[in-house]
Amino acid sequence: MDIKIDDLTATKVAELVGEHLHSMTLNSPPESIHALNLEQLRKPEITFWSAWEGNELLGCGALKELDVQHGEIKSMRTSSSHLRKGVAKQLLNHLIEEAKQRGYQRLSLETGSMEAFEPARRLYTSFGFHYCQPFSDYIEDSNSVFMTMEL
Repeated sequence: MDIKIDDLTATKVAELVGEHLHSMTLNSPPESIHALNLEQLRKPEITFWSAWEGNELLGCGALKELDVQHGEIKSMRTSSSHLRKGVAKQLLNHLIEEAKQRGYQRLSLETGSMEAFEPARRLYTSFGFHYCQPFSDYIEDSNSVFMTMEL
């Protein structure tokens, strides 16, 4: 698997981000969707990676710098044709290692509280994330859970 910084211009990447946004609308009310669109992912405080095997897009993930010591995982998504192949584990490991290299002391994320998000919550827990209070600009929301880990 080749994980590389991505400029979000490839059609396959745009389609995967679109799939991610669409799945959020199926599982979360609009006011509880915190997924970012292509334009929002192009902000300077966000680095976006895509994972490839040849010409096949496997997944994506992003790291948002909240401050010099705190990063947030955004847009973690495995292509629906590559689920349960370890793509998310490799991407998450890559994002954690990048956060450490940047000198972050903490890495956090927001995900859904509904059953559809249970696999994601299990993945994050297996990497050492634990539940926490809302961070950054988030507010308490019964449709969201917040997780963090000390690096």
